Amino acid sequence: MKLDLKTSPPPITLFSDDAENIAKLLNLDPSKNKPTQIRRFYDELVGWQERIGTDEQKFKDYAAFIHMLNAKAAYAQGRKLVTQEFADWLRGCIAQIDSPRTLNHFRLHFEAMLGFLKFIKKDE
Repeated sequence: MKLDLKTSPPPITLFSDDAENIAKLLNLDPSKNKPTQIRRFYDELVGWQERIGTDEQKFKDYAAFIHMLNAKAAYAQGRKLVTQEFADWLRGCIAQIDSPRTLNHFRLHFEAMLGFLKFIKKDE
């Protein structure tokens, strides 16, 4: 699924249908992509967003660190904690982050996806 984080305003389904569909995709292997594991990536992303705010220069200063989440996802995938689908989704979204605005769009999408994932996994 190709998401569009660059459109302003964001697509109407980014925080609803798109987030739910990603959560369903990430639940294909219920033994992986546990909400607590995925939450670690979200928490780190939120930390970077809080440091950056709406400051374009700070975004430029920290962009490489945001992209390092891809390496962390690859490591988690190697340890069989997350799936290829999670790593691909994260990589695709991070590739679109080019400003504080797109970072915020991704954070909100990620937050919505986490809510759906937690709901889906509640009975497991």
